[in-house]
Amino acid sequence: MAEAQRLPEIAPGPEPGMSFEASLDELEKVVKALEAGDLPLDRSLELFSRGMELSDTCRKQLEEAETRVEMLIRREGTWQPVPFRPEK
Repeated sequence: MAEAQRLPEIAPGPEPGMSFEASLDELEKVVKALEAGDLPLDRSLELFSRGMELSDTCRKQLEEAETRVEMLIRREGTWQPVPFRPEK
């Protein structure tokens, strides 16, 4: 059975309270199905749309996490927001 056929039905939008990890996992499945290239056009468009929704959900969750990190950084004895800059 092809990977695309094992994907769950496409929800109209991300499920409320869906974890970052669950969203990312589903997004990876959508990408793999699209990369396989053996889907009808309508199914490809549905998966692309779902992928965009999941990507947006993941981006928002990452931005919220970054904001929380910024608020928790302590500088000069007081709590001050400092932009989070991960080391490369």
